[in-house]
Amino acid sequence: MKSQIFINLPVKNLAKAMEFYTQIGFKNNPQFTDDTAACMVFSEEIFVMLLTHDRFKGFIVKDLADTSKVTAVINSLSMESVAKMNETADNALNAGGTQPTEPKDYGFMQQRSFEDLDGNFWEVFYMDMSQFPQQ
Repeated sequence: MKSQIFINLPVKNLAKAMEFYTQIGFKNNPQFTDDTAACMVFSEEIFVMLLTHDRFKGFIVKDLADTSKVTAVINSLSMESVAKMNETADNALNAGGTQPTEPKDYGFMQQRSFEDLDGNFWEVFYMDMSQFPQQ
């Protein structure tokens, strides 16, 4: 079995968060979904677990970060094309997300960012290593 990553995110409204992630291209796995958590599938290796605040707090010993004031983590996803990167970011904005930073073009890599409904920070990017600067 390949290694997998499960990103756990606290959310205020589970149903709205599920709708947001569905609109940007994630699929729900009902096997790991109940009224306190939802498993949203990005790929065979990448999953986002949306957890109500109470459920999330059951896994931590520190205070829950207030993402309206601080950025706790940047989650980055590579996309297969610039078009897919733009589609994902545009879908996030159309679903109620915000754009915390302007799009960036590094020549070999294009990048966009968005925050979900709970202020969780995401970057989507496309990288063409054939354009990576040679030293």
